[in-house]
Amino acid sequence: MHHDFTIPTRGQGLYEFTRDVRAWVADSGLQDGLLTLFVRHTSCSLLIQENADPEVQSDLRAFFTRLVPPSSDLSMAYLRHTYEGPDDMPAHIKAAMMPVSLSIPVRRGAPVLGTWQGIFLFEHRDAPHQRRVAGHLV
Repeated sequence: MHHDFTIPTRGQGLYEFTRDVRAWVADSGLQDGLLTLFVRHTSCSLLIQENADPEVQSDLRAFFTRLVPPSSDLSMAYLRHTYEGPDDMPAHIKAAMMPVSLSIPVRRGAPVLGTWQGIFLFEHRDAPHQRRVAGHLV
């Protein structure tokens, strides 16, 4: 069973879509199986991360911005792929460092997630986007 999720973003940050995934899995009728999610873009990532304290998400964004600054930063002067803006190549680097797919067990009709775990799209670009995530249940 397949489903495409569309996640609108407003710039860099983490966007939770756990509720949408839970609803789709519940509606599927599948009781036990495996859920696979795959983001169909090269400048964002997927993460399972804490969803209780929003400071976790802002700290993650701050960490990765510090780790991989915009190409306009002097420390990134070695980059060649800069014509799509100062956030583009750093977004590709971040996406190369983080997962672009997730595998989550399904038990009793629900994704098996911990108490504080949520499913997030991590947007690495500054501009708003409509990101597509392919879901597959077996």
